[in-house]
Amino acid sequence: MDLQETVDEIAGILDASATLEDRSFQMLAYAAQSGDIDTVRRESILRRRASDEVRAYFEGYGIATAAGPVRIPADRGLGVLARVCVPLRHRGVTYGYLWLLDSGALGDERLARVAPLVERAAAALAREARSRQDLGARLRDLLSADPELRASAAIDLPGPCAAIAVQSGTGGVVPLWTLPRGVIADAGDPVTAVLAPAAQAEAVAARVIGMYGTAAGVGGVRDDVGEAWRSWREATLALRVAQRVPRHAPVACWSSLGVHRLLARLSAAELADLAAEAAMLDGELAHTVGTYLDHAGHAGETAARLGVHRQTLYYRLAKAERATGLDLADGEDRLVLHLGLKAAELLDGPARARVRAPGRS
Repeated sequence: MDLQETVDEIAGILDASATLEDRSFQMLAYAAQSGDIDTVRRESILRRRASDEVRAYFEGYGIATAAGPVRIPADRGLGVLARVCVPLRHRGVTYGYLWLLDSGALGDERLARVAPLVERAAAALAREARSRQDLGARLRDLLSADPELRASAAIDLPGPCAAIAVQSGTGGVVPLWTLPRGVIADAGDPVTAVLAPAAQAEAVAARVIGMYGTAAGVGGVRDDVGEAWRSWREATLALRVAQRVPRHAPVACWSSLGVHRLLARLSAAELADLAAEAAMLDGELAHTVGTYLDHAGHAGETAARLGVHRQTLYYRLAKAERATGLDLADGEDRLVLHLGLKAAELLDGPARARVRAPGRS
């Protein structure tokens, strides 16, 4: 019996609206509407996931650690009707939640009638979690720098794929069963490795960040899953850029990083050597020159972007030339200064934990 059949049977026995979600409040199954419906249930069905505000409201009642049903009162402000939350726990771990709208008729005796079905749903989610964790462990080998380990990794992901490196927001390990289905992951601390179908990679990265992370890098697309390790290397470099360069945050895609694809490969010492070319520029001058060079030396576009008069722009550029000893009319000098400013961006970002191959020390 699958989860949808289980939810349908529970709803039929209790004559109540039933919804089954995973630990991250992602919709997994829901029964046909019976009785009242509230904003939360409607939005969960339409968007497949509850809002952060609603999630915080429900979690405030201790549902994540509750051993049995939790009764949650209505909240008119949130559009929440009274409901019962039945945690789907298996061997002491909560894998999801069964939600039942309750007008007062769901007493303990009635809920006890569906206990075997609740246990069955919890066991099914636990089996899926274990399966995904085993698959995640094999992902470590697939993304390894060791060709023998890569060759031994048996992972079947049809079609083009892309690797994703996600920085954890808390330093904790991401629960794999909460990640999108059809996606392989190896939860690490502080970086989680994810392998997703290429067409879904950016959306998956954004979603995982929304649940657990602060930044992510998406590697280039590979047609052969055996080449995913190359995409992983690119993803970790893209993550480095996402952490330090605001315009590429919070999800940096390798394919759109431009010159940062080159700079991200450099060591801190090499970046410092490049950044020294722009070290004499203060914040305002650095921003002005960077904007000017990003706009290919077009004074009118730069002045408009900065919101200053063109003469003010010329004054700042001349001041920058005196400070650096470089000629902004010379193409090579422009390139040196531009690279120096870009290198400084990667150096000046907040310090982060070193990204390493998943599961390796």
